[in-house]
Amino acid sequence: MRLKFLSAYLLLIAVNLSCGNIDEKSVSQDDDGPKLYFGGDILTMQGDTPNYVESLVTQSGKIVFTGSYKKALELYKSGYQEVDLKGQTLLPGFIDGHAHFASFSGQAVGAKILPPPDAGAKNISELIRILKEWNTPENRQLTGWIFGMGFDDSVLEEKRFPNKHDLDKVTTEFPVMIIHISGHFAVVNSKGLEMLNINSETLNPEGGLIRRENGNEPNGVLEELAAIPYYAKVLSPSSIEAANLFFEKGQEMAISYGYTTAHEGRAMLENHTMLAEAARNGKLKIDAVSYIDYMFVDTLMNTEWYSKAYDNHYRIAGMKLTLDGSPQGRTAWRTEPYLIPPDGAQMGYQGYPAIPQDSVVQALYEKAFRNNWQVITHANGDAAMDQMIRTMQLAQEKYGNSNRRSVLIHGQYVRDDQLDKFKKLQVIASLFPLHTFYWGDWHKQIIGDSLGNRISPTRTALDKGLKISIHTDAPVALPNLMRMIGISVERKSRSGQVIGPEEKLTPYEALQATTIWSAYQHFEEEHKGSLEEGKLADMVILNKNPLKVAETEIKDILVTETIKEGTTIFKL
Repeated sequence: MRLKFLSAYLLLIAVNLSCGNIDEKSVSQDDDGPKLYFGGDILTMQGDTPNYVESLVTQSGKIVFTGSYKKALELYKSGYQEVDLKGQTLLPGFIDGHAHFASFSGQAVGAKILPPPDAGAKNISELIRILKEWNTPENRQLTGWIFGMGFDDSVLEEKRFPNKHDLDKVTTEFPVMIIHISGHFAVVNSKGLEMLNINSETLNPEGGLIRRENGNEPNGVLEELAAIPYYAKVLSPSSIEAANLFFEKGQEMAISYGYTTAHEGRAMLENHTMLAEAARNGKLKIDAVSYIDYMFVDTLMNTEWYSKAYDNHYRIAGMKLTLDGSPQGRTAWRTEPYLIPPDGAQMGYQGYPAIPQDSVVQALYEKAFRNNWQVITHANGDAAMDQMIRTMQLAQEKYGNSNRRSVLIHGQYVRDDQLDKFKKLQVIASLFPLHTFYWGDWHKQIIGDSLGNRISPTRTALDKGLKISIHTDAPVALPNLMRMIGISVERKSRSGQVIGPEEKLTPYEALQATTIWSAYQHFEEEHKGSLEEGKLADMVILNKNPLKVAETEIKDILVTETIKEGTTIFKL
């Protein structure tokens, strides 16, 4: 059944993205003539302190000059187009350290079930109302399911997961699936359980859990690998028109927030195929870099897409390994118990591993190192990071560690001694300080006040000499990169508490972590991440300079224009 579905889905995407009669939103198509930017702050992101130039010239997709306005006029006497920034700020294009680009579409198209301030799902009644409103024949035709992404039990007034009984109030006639804001849980209604063939006889998969009631009856809540494998089925467009809508809406959302390089941080067969076909047919407007889930590396790492160079804006860069779950969902694997265990768990609960056997994890690292693949590793709990360290170290001892740029993804509950070990292993830490806004208050409840203040320890990591980036993990959060940058500086929670003030980044460091440092993480620092002659003309224009406003204002700065290789692809 799974193979039959997968084959049909891949065929649908290939047919859709190769159709020549599908309308595209028009963007500015620049010719090869020079374009001169001036009249605002042009922040190059070169060096460890802010560096500004008066003007910048692009031509044929690259930056060909930075310097004084007078010198630019001398070099380009005629035949150039002037762009007056009118006091706005020009920066390198943004590069998210980690996200799930192929899943942006589900967030952009589905029911808006995020909590405030992103949407209105503040309680289960509102969640049901939003899903009911979305339940129209036109929307159901998109995939055959009623779906939404982003509910958050830690913010819902009831402080619990919705269950099948709640979702049955939306409908019992059609299947419903809602995906938790972490991406690690789903809830389905009774019809959804029936469609997925999950019942009292269904066993829990390794690395996943089907929550139960009345003995062994599923209550609709699916954890980790009991949920994630079904996402592609539920979110798969059921027609050419739907597939086109999904792809366009997801990409439009990314470029509206200033992305010029997007990160697909756990590519399965389905989303790799979508991105590869989009590239093959000229649909990608920005670069998309994929990391292939370890289950599919034997299939995909030997294709033409695995490369240091982009092919029509797409490439595979390496392998993704996931060692545990979500800290806010309390499936992150810890060495200490959670203070508040999740529904159905006993006191003393510490989360659990995605791959219990160290030998399996070590073999995967050895495969990556043997093939010289870059490997990025999702680990949130300190027990998962202990497993990462002890198994990666053995692989490095066997195969060496020359410029591998292995990456820790998230690291929410990383300990100081683990940061020291990651420094020795030359691991880049891609941290997630946006958590301090969305779940800072919740972390302090479930792991304690002092440990809760230590989530995403960006300052400590920098002071210890680690290379870092920061990320949105979208669609876990909206791919709002200015909010990410602002919260990395401010570290305020929803309630207004400052979560770990000693871990704040400066505004310039937060910009570095979203431009040049993230470019380095992807082996792209020679072409991206700063405004320098010879680099790609990947740029964003902001309505304010993040270095010249109060830290509380940074998160509200707007992207007014996104420019990819000299071409405007978004304008506010």
